Amino acid sequence: MKIALIGYGRMGHIIEETAVGRGHEICAVIDVDNKEDFDSPAFRKADVAIEFTRPDAAADNVLRAFAAGVPVVSGTTGWGDSLEAIKQMCLKGEGTLFHSSNFSVGVWLFRAANRYLASLMERFAQYSPSLTEVHHVHKLDHPSGTAITVAEDMIAVSGRISFWQETDGGDAPAEGVLPVAHERRGEVAGIHSVCWDSEVDSITLTHSAKSRAGFALGAVMAAEWLRGRKGFFTMEDMISTK
Repeated sequence: MKIALIGYGRMGHIIEETAVGRGHEICAVIDVDNKEDFDSPAFRKADVAIEFTRPDAAADNVLRAFAAGVPVVSGTTGWGDSLEAIKQMCLKGEGTLFHSSNFSVGVWLFRAANRYLASLMERFAQYSPSLTEVHHVHKLDHPSGTAITVAEDMIAVSGRISFWQETDGGDAPAEGVLPVAHERRGEVAGIHSVCWDSEVDSITLTHSAKSRAGFALGAVMAAEWLRGRKGFFTMEDMISTK
C-alpha cells in the first residue's frame, strides 16, 4: 500500500518506520516547508495519508488531501470545532476520514474498562471521580484529546456526572462535575488515570504508554483497514469489525 505522511516530527518518523516494517511504501512526505506537495503526483498516488500535525493545521491538511482524492487517517487532537464540519463532508461522500484521539489498542481497552467502572459507581455515591492526564512538554493542547474522550465516555454512562471541567487542583468541583487535570513533563508518551476517591479508600484505573510505538502501529493498522472504505470512521469502527 502507498502511504503519504502529513507531518514529519517524532510521530511521523515512527509511523514511517512502522509502515515500512509492515511492507508499505511511503510515497510522499509533507511537512511545514513543502505544503505545495499536496498537489504533487506522488501525493495523489497515495492509497491513504496519515496525518499527525498541529491543531491549527489539521483541518486544512485534511481538506487539501480530500481535494487530491486521498483519504486520511488523522491522530491530531485539539481541532474539534472543525472536525464536526469535516465529518459531515465525509457523510455526504465528499471525503474519507478515520479520526481518533488515540490509536492505541490498549487505550481502547482502558476506555472499555473505564465505562464499566463508571457504570458500577452509579450505586456508590461515596466515591467521587477525577481524571488526570500527563504528556510530554511538546504537546500543545490540553486536556488531551484522549482525556476528553474518556471524560465523555463517563458522562455517557453516569447519571452522576453532567459535564467535565479542567482544573488546576484548587477548589473542589461542583456537584455533577468531573474535574480533569493535566501535566506536561519530560518526554512522557501519555498517562491517563481515572480515580474514584472516598473517605476510606481509592480506586484508580490507569493506562500508561511506554512509548509512541503503540500509537504508530494503531495508525498504520487504521490506514490498512480504511483502504477501500468511504465515510467517517473511528477506532470503535475498526475494533468492532471482524
